[in-house]
Amino acid sequence: MRAGRRKIHEIYVSREQPAKRIERIAHQARRLDIPLTSVTREEIRRISDTPHHQDIAARTSPCPLMDFGSLLKKYGRYSEDAFLLIIDSIEDPQNLGALVRTAVCTGVAGILIPRDRSAAPTPAVSRASAGALEHARLCMITNLANCMKDLKKNHFWIIGLDQQGNDPLYDIDMNGPRALVIGGEDRGIRPLVKRHCDFLCHIPQTGAINSLNASVAGGIAMYEALRQRMQKKKKP
Repeated sequence: MRAGRRKIHEIYVSREQPAKRIERIAHQARRLDIPLTSVTREEIRRISDTPHHQDIAARTSPCPLMDFGSLLKKYGRYSEDAFLLIIDSIEDPQNLGALVRTAVCTGVAGILIPRDRSAAPTPAVSRASAGALEHARLCMITNLANCMKDLKKNHFWIIGLDQQGNDPLYDIDMNGPRALVIGGEDRGIRPLVKRHCDFLCHIPQTGAINSLNASVAGGIAMYEALRQRMQKKKKP
């Protein structure tokens, strides 16, 4: 409701909820002229298709998407510090949700997700993002390689996060128009997508285990980009 980007058709609350919380939700619903229906906890589970529903569910319009052309127009050729996230073949909704949450927290301008072989912005992803999905600028992409070519024409440098990458992440300049590519949980970045990266970098590790969860690795890289950009702004 706070994000205001979706049409909310109806809100369902469990009768087992504390009266104080129900009244708070009811107040917001009345203010926005949204129908509020009291149902059983089991009905909430059926409506939301998950046992993890916190006694509330809503029937809404689909997740709003941004057209790639509009994203380029807004953050392309003349944008000095646009930072984009390209997600390649992340199929786990939990990982996608975690990446979206970190992207929103670090000020990522847009998130590019392939239409095939990738998790879509579903209710499960919204839950995993803890609501951050409602604030993210998402583009669903048919041909990721072509989009990367268009980004390069608009002065973006593309950085792939790859365990076998030559450069340590912390040696990469993240200032200026940049796009970060995060690969899938099992195979990483696909070869065709990898070929369109300007740099392939790895996260240095010293422990016995040499691989990170995709969302954790992406989070480290996004915060490194934020650190560098904040540091640059501090310089006279």
